[in-house]
Amino acid sequence: MARDANRREGAIAVFPYFSPAARMVTVARVRPGTIADELGIKPGTELLAVNGREVDDFLDWEFLTADDTLLVHARLPDGEELEFDIERPEGESLGVELVPPSVRRCANRCEFCFIEGLPKGLRRNLYIRDDDYRLSFAYGNFATLSNLKERDEKRIIEYRLSPIYVSVHATPWEARKILLNNPRVPNIVEQLTRLAGHGIQFHCQMVIVPGINDGDVLEASLSDLWNLGESVITVAVVPVGLTQFNHLFKGQSMSREHASQLLAAVGRWEERGLRERGTRWVFGSDELYLLSGQPLPDANFYEDFPQIENGVGAVASLRQRLDEGIASLPGMPGRRIGVVTGTAMAPLMGELVQRIAERTGASFEVIRTENSLFGSGVTTAGLLVGADMRRVLADRNDLDLILIPAETINDDGLFLDDDTFDAVKASLSVPIMASYDFMDVLAGEPELAGAA
Repeated sequence: MARDANRREGAIAVFPYFSPAARMVTVARVRPGTIADELGIKPGTELLAVNGREVDDFLDWEFLTADDTLLVHARLPDGEELEFDIERPEGESLGVELVPPSVRRCANRCEFCFIEGLPKGLRRNLYIRDDDYRLSFAYGNFATLSNLKERDEKRIIEYRLSPIYVSVHATPWEARKILLNNPRVPNIVEQLTRLAGHGIQFHCQMVIVPGINDGDVLEASLSDLWNLGESVITVAVVPVGLTQFNHLFKGQSMSREHASQLLAAVGRWEERGLRERGTRWVFGSDELYLLSGQPLPDANFYEDFPQIENGVGAVASLRQRLDEGIASLPGMPGRRIGVVTGTAMAPLMGELVQRIAERTGASFEVIRTENSLFGSGVTTAGLLVGADMRRVLADRNDLDLILIPAETINDDGLFLDDDTFDAVKASLSVPIMASYDFMDVLAGEPELAGAA
């Protein structure tokens, strides 16, 4: 069908030939003026097949609609089934936004799982334990691959879903069964080897539980991953973190001594990586450095920050952004600014705000905040909740502006305890703003620092 033709009138009525039980992809929204809009595709339309291949999920839709000539079999909201014969100009979007996919749930019961450490009464979607290789590729979520079927492996290979982010934790099979609390977990080395044979690459993480996957198990795991060659791009070593609700956990917590031993092991493999492959390859998380009391490396250490979303190099990245943006900060003499942060970052935050103070003439106070929801064992600033903000800021009328970590609120303006950013702002008499790196709030016009 030509680009300027009436696609709706050109649709061909067909008899249904898919089982009602088949998995389907549903349209959530159609952007005005797009091909789908001209075709008459409406929200609620089920997208059944493309060029004769059944569409099971968003991956099928994204990959099968990559061609410019498409035969799309769809079921409209009124039940009518049609086929749309489309010739799409190169690079033009169909204009379809899909209903979010159902998430493949995790069948493991890891004792250190963050979901297992959540208190009761939070919003429902926080308790979803996803273990979905599709989300690993699309969004960088870590997946254990323990629920991967032969069909899934074939899809990964066919669609070239690479890199995938994999929670390895341990490669020795018995140790991995213990860590995942799942005696039926497949052999991760065999899985990665099969996929690597088809050019699939991985970013891996190992959450370390003292006494289970440190020491010899850690060495064996890193050796197995190293032997997969360039297929394993990076490995992150992360200390186990527990909330006060991790009732299943029976292992040891991470001590300063344990953290130091882990960093020593990581350092040996970093040296090998640099010597033999020109990359450090394995990285300790920021929390590991903080727990050990060792200084955090600078930005160059983390190469291109491949696992920053996993807490690897986040502090170095913040320092780097400050280096690059501090000259753009306006003068704010006399301004009194409070900076809320968690207990882990508080000691480091002082040096950062001192530099900003010297540049701007403002005075800064680091407001060290313990986590009231998850307990004192959870020290990261991004997991602070609305109740924490209300508690530490309620009487702070001596400040002109308060900055809180932007990571504490989601896209809907909700903290993890379901308190809203708007409600917290309304409860305070001092302006409060969410910030990722200071510059996003303080740079620009000087009066911005005093904005409500």
